[in-house]
Amino acid sequence: MADITMLILDDHDWFREQFAKLDELQAQTPVNRHALIRVWRPLADKLDVHALIEEKIFYPQLLKRGGDDAEGETLDAIGDHNDIRDGVRDANAAELATDEWWAAVGRTRVANDDHMAEEEREGLADFRRHAPIGLRESLGAQYREFMAEHPTTRGLPIVDRDPQGYVQEHQADSRAARTDFSLGIGSLKGE
Repeated sequence: MADITMLILDDHDWFREQFAKLDELQAQTPVNRHALIRVWRPLADKLDVHALIEEKIFYPQLLKRGGDDAEGETLDAIGDHNDIRDGVRDANAAELATDEWWAAVGRTRVANDDHMAEEEREGLADFRRHAPIGLRESLGAQYREFMAEHPTTRGLPIVDRDPQGYVQEHQADSRAARTDFSLGIGSLKGE
């Protein structure tokens, strides 16, 4: 089984490779628009899908099991995801290979590079220290399955999130889970 932290790191390596390919394509004259699309479209989709699945399964667990700064790490990550989504959205709205498009791709790259470095140094390391391997592998299976089912953003809710609201929602869910010890099947009296 794959540990979710390792799958996230694998995606980070892939993102770096794709941005390097865009560097090479940008240096070509004339720019090969078809090659740009072949690199950008999967990269843009995977950036969005990657952020979505992290927000769905990784960051709620980091809030539950992370160390003292799990809340701060999560707030930063959700804000970073918003910046990445904004860059992707801006690039998708611009005409391919124009100065406006390259500027949006550049903003996406900077936001993603900053996010990956911080996540690798803080959130992922924190989770490896505090979450048992069984949980990391279970989340890894969910992560891998979601990514395989969603190679594009088609049908997925790709929206910015309020970082503070996200943290509050998931902390409330975590507190409710710790205080509800019922089996959730009602009483024996049929009530």
